[in-house]
Amino acid sequence: MSQIATLTRPQKAAAILVAMGKPAASRLLKFFKQEELKALIEGARLLRTIPQGDLEKIVAEFEAEFTEGAGLLDSADKMDTILNESLSPEEMSALMGTDVAASKVEGPLPVWPQLETLDPARLGAFLIGEHPQIAAMVLAKLSPSTSAAVLVTLDKPLRGDIIKRMMTMTTIPDAAVRIIENQIRSRVLVETGAKDISVGQARVANVLNELDKSQLDEVMRDLEEAGTGDLEGVRARLFAFEDIEILTQKARIALLDGISTEIVTLALRGAPNGLAECILSAISQRSRRMVESELGSGGAEIAQEDIMRARKSIASTAIKLADEGSIQLPTAQDVAA
Repeated sequence: MSQIATLTRPQKAAAILVAMGKPAASRLLKFFKQEELKALIEGARLLRTIPQGDLEKIVAEFEAEFTEGAGLLDSADKMDTILNESLSPEEMSALMGTDVAASKVEGPLPVWPQLETLDPARLGAFLIGEHPQIAAMVLAKLSPSTSAAVLVTLDKPLRGDIIKRMMTMTTIPDAAVRIIENQIRSRVLVETGAKDISVGQARVANVLNELDKSQLDEVMRDLEEAGTGDLEGVRARLFAFEDIEILTQKARIALLDGISTEIVTLALRGAPNGLAECILSAISQRSRRMVESELGSGGAEIAQEDIMRARKSIASTAIKLADEGSIQLPTAQDVAA
């Protein structure tokens, strides 16, 4: 059965208003009664995306003109935009039966920083189902590195079309941006949030990174024996001071470059010779002589908790640099080797 046959008259009217565009629709809305506007809103909220062919048939049925490309986005969002920009807050409050003062709450979080954290393939799969102009607008809002990572997941013809549209894109109206942001929230971020466990993995890793190396290894063994899932995601975020020994020399140099000799000296108190040599070989000769001189002067009065604090500080710096992409932490295979 055609979708048109299932649409009510208010839904058809809402679809036509969306197709007419904001200026013409805004003028027409002034002539509707309050109960008619309510019917339009309810009709629009139940209205899903209408294929272009069906939209043409609806428009032909009412013998009206429509804007090419309408129907690409959710009609409820477009109707909300038309109403919000056509009626005053007081009129919207009276129409919807809401309190204007109560509705002035903090809005949703911006979608663009959240999209930056998504897997490029996941975002690319969403954009494949959208009009290329919308895909171009979305990628134009993201950082160049993220946009590039998403583009390479797309087929060449679509990729080329999107790039051409990005090159010729001008200023995007705020109303259009809000519509697309709402679509992303409801169709991408909500679903991703339900499935994304990386936040929980990071939270667990932050807790485990506070443990000593022996305690950390023991907890991880217990989790493995208990059959806890998704441990690899947690393991990829773990790093202890002792793991410096299995970093590459380049990573060790990058890690220790910004750490004071005082912290390095304190962390090396009581450290195994092999680990100490790995660290000392990654700092300058002048810094090495200073550290070795301090270590040779003794340090019996230094509290063990101060030593552990210095080691955790270095480990935390390694994790921070890894998050920034400056170094790569050892993998589970590296640890096992």
